[in-house]
Amino acid sequence: MTPPVEVYTAGGIASGTVVPAGAIHAQLERGGSLRLDDVGWIPIGGPSARAGGRTVIAIDDIVLAHDPGDAELAIHAMWHPVLLDAGPYRIRGELPTLPGFDPGRALTRPSGTFVRLRDVRVELRDRPEAGATERPALFVNRYEVDRVQAGPMLGFFFPGAIIEEARDVEPVNHTAG
Repeated sequence: MTPPVEVYTAGGIASGTVVPAGAIHAQLERGGSLRLDDVGWIPIGGPSARAGGRTVIAIDDIVLAHDPGDAELAIHAMWHPVLLDAGPYRIRGELPTLPGFDPGRALTRPSGTFVRLRDVRVELRDRPEAGATERPALFVNRYEVDRVQAGPMLGFFFPGAIIEEARDVEPVNHTAG
């Protein structure tokens, strides 16, 4: 059986099985909508959680996505700690770049709507006391990011976000890779 994915939206977190089955990243980049079966829903600040049924979520409404079956990470990457605010979430993790990457001289720019982070910690911005969720990797909708604290000029990965000096940015934990 395919493990359930988690999809974080401004209104809450949905978990379920992606239909049709497959890696979620390709479906996120395709655009349109994402269909989930056997859905569990945890709302933010609303009525209690519910389970069962099917839902369709517009890709543009997805802030974060976690696919436990997708362990593909860049092998020869330099990992940079980032702190992001996106929708109601504060996200701490590590963003990959190629070795020797110089954003000031780069001819290529990030492509696609979603960027992958590793060693990720997610909490509610307005309610950090509610606890945090840690995931080995997540996809972040780079157009939903409101604020970025990152190292060497990595803010251009997140167009429209406010870029701040990297003062509170520390990795969640360090993994080899």
